[in-house]
Amino acid sequence: MGISPTSWDNHPVKPVKEAPASPVPVVLGIDDLRPLPRATRIARTSREGVRLLEEHRDGFIDELWLDHDLGGDDTIMPVVTLMEEAAFDGRPFRIGAVFVHSANPIGAETVVRSLARWNYPVRRATA
Repeated sequence: MGISPTSWDNHPVKPVKEAPASPVPVVLGIDDLRPLPRATRIARTSREGVRLLEEHRDGFIDELWLDHDLGGDDTIMPVVTLMEEAAFDGRPFRIGAVFVHSANPIGAETVVRSLARWNYPVRRATA
């Protein structure tokens, strides 16, 4: 009695499945002007930015790119506040890296300090 190529001890051999394709990284950008070519989604105002983060509340964000000045009187601070409140409530956003790119050094440093205080992986960058 030989072993057939489709069985081993009367157990059928299952074909090897290909590994599922790795998901596309989630790279979000909140910036009023820059194109941010790596971003999979871009918000141009703080209001859009808050909505964008809320849409990804229960998922993992690989990268989040933030500009401080968003045109006129609008800044990134409502987004930062949302992130701070989430961390305060014990449910911080799950983000691999936060990059702050801004021509406003004081505003950028404010964002970096605010998010670092809540242990978000944040640093200054150039977009």
